Amino acid sequence: MFPLRHLTLSGLSLGLFGLLLCWAVPSRGGSASMETPGPQLRIGTFTLSDADRSWWAFQPITKQAPPSSRFSRPLTPIDAFVRSRLDAAGLVANPRASQRSRIRRAYFDVTGLPPTPEAVDAFSRDRSPGAWERVVDELLSSPHYGERWARHWLDLVRFAESNGYERDGAKPHAWRYRDYVIDAFNRDTPYDLFIKEQLAGDEIADEMLASGNPVGDAWKQAVIATGFYRLHVWDDEPDDTLAAEFDDLDDILVTTSTAFLGLTLGCARCHDHKYDPLSQVDYYSMVGFLRNVEPYGLHHTGGGGRGSGRITRLLATPTEVRRWETEKNARIQALEARMARAEPKDRKSLDDELKRERETTPPFDAALAIAELNGSPKPTHVMLRGRVDSPGEEVRPSFPAIFDQVRSLSEVKETASRSMSRRQALAQWIASPANPLTARVIVNRVWQHYFGVGLVPTPDDFGRTGLKPTHPELLDYLAARLLEEGWSLKRLHREILLSETYQQSTAATHRKALGVDEGNRLLWRQNLRRMESEVVRDSFLAISGVLNRTQGGPSVFPTLPKEIHITQDSAGKGWGESSAEEQSRRSIYLMVKRALKLPLLEAFDFANCTSSMGQRPVTTTAPQALMALNDGFALTQADAFTTRVEREGGPSTDGRIRRAFALAFQRQPSRTELRSALALLRDQSTQGSSDGVKEPQRTALRSLCLSLLNASETVYAD
Repeated sequence: MFPLRHLTLSGLSLGLFGLLLCWAVPSRGGSASMETPGPQLRIGTFTLSDADRSWWAFQPITKQAPPSSRFSRPLTPIDAFVRSRLDAAGLVANPRASQRSRIRRAYFDVTGLPPTPEAVDAFSRDRSPGAWERVVDELLSSPHYGERWARHWLDLVRFAESNGYERDGAKPHAWRYRDYVIDAFNRDTPYDLFIKEQLAGDEIADEMLASGNPVGDAWKQAVIATGFYRLHVWDDEPDDTLAAEFDDLDDILVTTSTAFLGLTLGCARCHDHKYDPLSQVDYYSMVGFLRNVEPYGLHHTGGGGRGSGRITRLLATPTEVRRWETEKNARIQALEARMARAEPKDRKSLDDELKRERETTPPFDAALAIAELNGSPKPTHVMLRGRVDSPGEEVRPSFPAIFDQVRSLSEVKETASRSMSRRQALAQWIASPANPLTARVIVNRVWQHYFGVGLVPTPDDFGRTGLKPTHPELLDYLAARLLEEGWSLKRLHREILLSETYQQSTAATHRKALGVDEGNRLLWRQNLRRMESEVVRDSFLAISGVLNRTQGGPSVFPTLPKEIHITQDSAGKGWGESSAEEQSRRSIYLMVKRALKLPLLEAFDFANCTSSMGQRPVTTTAPQALMALNDGFALTQADAFTTRVEREGGPSTDGRIRRAFALAFQRQPSRTELRSALALLRDQSTQGSSDGVKEPQRTALRSLCLSLLNASETVYAD
């Protein structure tokens, strides 16, 4: 799709507006592949070589001083690193984008919502030195920041509220994990604590409760965080129960190593890693940290009976639970005593009452959460060729040998092994400042979402099959800064947003730069990026004026066509239908059912929800344009947008067109666009009148509003 300002609206008179079908995606620039020789295949017995030990990702984080600059204007450290590389290549950075482009970009990137026309006008008029800084601080303090960035994290942990497979049964209370992530980002929970709560939050909570004075709901949040372990796809009728158990463990371990460490550890399940210094022994030694986890399962016999069914935990203190149980038992005993003395005619009603009392569930909230196995953890063996029926040597929980070279990290390993439980040891090791991967990986992920491509272009693979960082010194500088700032992600966001590199124009007009660095690896411009599917949907709601900004709580069920329900046999089976007001909430609060995804979101490359996904694909397909034109949701928003324009644009046609452009694009139409829009409305109204269309003027305005919702300026940050 091309920006609307570069097209005339005369084409809108052709059918349902030929303009709307122009869904050609501009070049992403930074996504161009880097020329590098392929990785070398490991052959023979596994041994750690000097080349393995010297691989960049396993080296300690080192913070270098930013290069000195020849520019008279002071640069941020980020800009100094970037401009130094540009200078060496003989290139010049793009100038700042316009006021309008910068604030729109920041709003979309930080909150996932478009700014109001009034906010853009105010910023465009504000020429004071701290104007941009104030915008950034306001956005980072917005509750919508957490909603936007939580969705990126949910992609990494393959969040969904159902198990997948044929029955795709519900994961109870999974929405609480989603809300935990949103709250954690909004509260700027230190990233190391964020890791520890997800990997060992139940033990953190138990320690808080054992102290006798837990602070607020912190212990509950720690319990909810362990829902991380329960988000995987689950087969309720496996052919082999033991194999299914190890599949689940593999899913958890692969997600953990990918999300937190950027390692493809799962490649070592059946054999030593073919490229990275990760052996099969390393893989199963890491599995050992998870062997004390109660498997996900449902507590019933037959096809789903794996596990004890302890997949949820009450969000109540042991004292509260014991008090309730004592009171319940007392009521049951009283009923049993009455039953023993009752006349035969009264026994039926007492028996029913007794049955109801015995089936009464605790009046406390519950969370999808981890549970420990009773007794000692199961032993872990290296499975020859990954086969569960071919166990080899037994291994103890341990971290990959390649990390032993980091002395301070080895000390963490020794301390953890002596004084902590298995999962606490794992959490401490991953969240250690000495771990060379953890800070680098999350810094790279944040950078990627602001530029479309990371400093390491392969965000989920920091190994030899991935690509090396384009700016290694900058990556380490930001990782070191993250550690210095107490793992504060908001401060990292702020540093990036305030840089000139982020604020650059996306214009690709420098011929020399295009010839030397067409892929924009050196960051001489900002990359033009299409927004994700959730932002497309949320923008429709915001522009139409019906966005419900309510936060948190159980997920929303959007209305789905019968044709969709038929494909999944889902009508009335695990899929409700929320009120219109609820359905106008942000997309992050929509029900995520693995076998039944919302068509509009799926058309715009929604996450697969099956495996950890650090970078979504960006496709260009005909169904995207057709969906945005014809989907019931899009048509409903176009109608609401029309009503808003009629209300806010005044009685004149000219005023309504101007207000429609301001709401959709935060700018006024050009003269050409205004003339074309006026001609469109006149032609459509005349044609509608002759065809007997009811309210032809409103129908014509609705067509214009639908076209604006579908224009590229709605779904591109610039």
